[in-house]
Parts: sequence; structure tokens; C-alpha cells
Amino acid sequence: MGRIRRGHQVYQQVCASCHSMGLISYRDLVGVAYTEEETKAMAAEIEVVDGPNDEGEMFTRPGKLSDRFPQPYSNEQAARFANGGAYPPDLSLITKARHNGQNYVFALLTGYRDPPAGVSIREGLYYNPYFPGGAIAMPKMLIDGAIEYEDGTSATEAQMGKDVVTFLSWAAEPEMEERKLMGFKWIFVLSLALLQAAYYRRLRWSVLKSRKLVMDVVN
Repeated sequence: MGRIRRGHQVYQQVCASCHSMGLISYRDLVGVAYTEEETKAMAAEIEVVDGPNDEGEMFTRPGKLSDRFPQPYSNEQAARFANGGAYPPDLSLITKARHNGQNYVFALLTGYRDPPAGVSIREGLYYNPYFPGGAIAMPKMLIDGAIEYEDGTSATEAQMGKDVVTFLSWAAEPEMEERKLMGFKWIFVLSLALLQAAYYRRLRWSVLKSRKLVMDVVN
């Protein structure tokens, strides 16, 4: 789906420098947003610490399809230090972890504005009425033209917000499309079974229903 691919592009170029998606593997993208060849090439761009080898030492290797998306920080302390004490949440399940998740994330990403009169925001925070408390450590990230879409779509703030929300919604339930397809298949099979049962019932009982009984009364 084009929107999921564009949303992944937004995540990769805008969000991935701070936010992890530790539950998603590169292979999850195959057939959904990219071909297998494209995904393999994408995974190979990262370096993964693996091991130990036969000598008991850890080593680095190019990424592969089974690897999960890389973490932007080595640990929570490093993440907090780089973000003024705030800990950027993992985005794998963000649309399910928040009430009205899709609308919340879109509103948060596009809802930055100047604080109203009488509201003071301390240095290092930004006013966003959609964030609890109104003050958030994450600056406004979606700016018109911040990225260049591969398919030529105009990268407006609203477009990027919609696309990345679509991608995050898919990431929270990557098996949803498969479940829908399976549901359609079961509905089709059950419909055929129902038609067959109705035909058999009509064929089996039509003889009895159309039979006439003649009473021969002997005086």
C-alpha cells in the first residue's frame, strides 16, 4: 500500500532518530510496502551486533530480513540524556496504547502552536494542547517539504501526518489485513455451504411436499 510505504519513509527520515519500533522486523514490510529485494537492501544498510562467534567474541554483520528495526539509543539513560530527561516512547504499539490512538497521534504531530496568553512554557519544552499538560519535549517535526516522497506526493504537514499514522496503525496490527482476507475466505466458504444445504433441502423434500395423498374410502 502506497500510504504505508510513504508512512515508513516519514518514520525513517523524521522519527527513527529518536523513536524505536522494537517489535517490527524488516520482513514485516515485505509485500506490504516493499518488495523482498528492496527490503533486503534496506536491511543490509544497518549493522547488527551478533555473536558470539567460535572464538567467543561478538561481531557486527549487515542486517537481514529477520532483524528488527535498529534502536536509536543503546539504553534508556542515553535516550534521556539526549532528550533533556524525556524518554521517547517506542512507537510499535503507540496507536493502540493511546485512547483514540490514530486521531491522537495525528493531532499531536500537527497540533503545535504558540502558547496562549497567560501560559508559560519552560525552556526546552514546546506547547501542544493535545499532549497531557500542554508541554512536550519533542519539537515540531512535521514541516512542509521536510522530506521528498519517492512517488512524488506533495509532502505537506497534513500528508506526512496521515501517512505516518497509517504506518503506525499497521505496525500495531501487522496481521490485520491477513485476518481480514481470511475472514472474507471463510464468509465465501460458508456462503457456498449454505447454498448447498438449501439446494439439498429443496431437492430432498420437494418430492414429499408435492406428493398428493388419495383417500380411498371403502363403504
